[in-house]
Amino acid sequence: MPQEDFYTQMRAGLSALLRQWQALGQADADQLALILAETARVAKLGEPDATPDGATLAHWSQIQTGDIPLWAPRTAVFLLNQMPAKPTPQSDAEACAWAYCWLRNRSFDSLQAARDGLPEHLKAPLQDALEAAWRDQQGLRLV
Repeated sequence: MPQEDFYTQMRAGLSALLRQWQALGQADADQLALILAETARVAKLGEPDATPDGATLAHWSQIQTGDIPLWAPRTAVFLLNQMPAKPTPQSDAEACAWAYCWLRNRSFDSLQAARDGLPEHLKAPLQDALEAAWRDQQGLRLV
């Protein structure tokens, strides 16, 4: 995966993460939006200005490159990783978004530590995307 393409794919995959959360969540859209926002606050994955409603969550899950607040997909990854159904990314773009959020949700000293921290069912599906996300993250750090 070309490095310059990673960010574009990651941005396009953010909405897919939210669609997967909506599809697998066992509540109505308003409740899922509330769970997402409250989990973000409690798990310290972001500070939503306000709790979105179901319509807002549905909008975020349909837009391709719009203004999705990063706390929402980061929290979706956090919650999806804990589901007994063991969901996995459904596209390369979603894998890029998943890997990006994985790295943003935790602090890792190395790419190997990030790989080792993944749930077992995600190690193969995120292998290439995680490497690209790591390169992207490292490229943004000042030395």
